[in-house]
Amino acid sequence: MPPVQSRPMASRTWDRAGSLPVAVGDGPGPELVALPGAALLSVEALFTFMRDAERRFETLRMRVEEVKAAAGGDVVVATEVLLEHPARARVTTTEPAGDLTGNYEVWLSDGARVRTYSARHRLATDRPVRPRVRGADAADLPGFARVYRPLTPLPMESLPDLFVHPAGYCQNVLATGRCDVLGTAGIVDREAILLRSAHPRAVERWADRPDFAIELLVDRETGCILRLTELMGEAVTRDARVVVFEPDAPLPPSAFELAVPEGATTIF
Repeated sequence: MPPVQSRPMASRTWDRAGSLPVAVGDGPGPELVALPGAALLSVEALFTFMRDAERRFETLRMRVEEVKAAAGGDVVVATEVLLEHPARARVTTTEPAGDLTGNYEVWLSDGARVRTYSARHRLATDRPVRPRVRGADAADLPGFARVYRPLTPLPMESLPDLFVHPAGYCQNVLATGRCDVLGTAGIVDREAILLRSAHPRAVERWADRPDFAIELLVDRETGCILRLTELMGEAVTRDARVVVFEPDAPLPPSAFELAVPEGATTIF
C-alpha cells in the first residue's frame, strides 16, 4: 500500500469530540462519510472521522486481546463485544489461559438497565443506567467542555469503549502530544491508518516521560481503533489488538440475554 504522508496538526487542541455530527434522515450521521482518497491526510480529519465511528454500522461483533505484564509472565485478557444500535450491548471478559468456567465477567445493557455477572465471585448486579450530566453536550459550550454522547454506551474506561468511542481519547490524550499520520497497515484483513502521538501529556504520571508514545491502527472504513500500542522508547508496555472485527454482523436472538447461575448472589 502507498504510504500516507503526514500533515502536521494545526494545533494541539482538537476539541470536537462532543460536536454533534450533521443530521442525516431521522438521526445524526457521520460528518465524514469516508476518509479522503488523497495521499495527504490531516490528523484533524482523521480525528473527526474517528469521532463518528459507531455511526457507520448497525451491529458489531468484535474481540480484543490485550497483553498485560504480570509477576508470572505476560497474561492475555480477551474481551468479546456484541453491539446493536441503539443501546444494546454485551461485553464478556475472560483470560483464555485460565479456567473459562469460572474466570469470566459479563456486562449487559439495554439502555435502561445494566446487568453484570462475575463467575469468579458468583456475584450479579442489576441496576438502572447512571444518568448523564445534563447539558454536557450543549451547543453553546466551548468545544473542550462538551461530552460525546454515544448511541450505544459501553463500560466506561474499558478497551471496547475506547475502540468504538475514540472521540474523547483523541481530544483529551492523543491531541496533547505531537500527532502524525505515518502510513497504512493491514490488520484482521482490513486496511488501517497508522497514527502516532509522541509524548502525550494527559497520561498517568509514570508515563509522563519524553520517550513515551502511543501508536494506533485506525480502521479506514469505520474509524474504530483496531490496535493500541504504548511504548517507552522501543519497549512495548501495552499492546491491545482486535482479532475479530465484523461490523453489521448478524447476531443471535440470545445475544443480549443473561442467565445467572442458580446460587449466585444478586445485589443492587
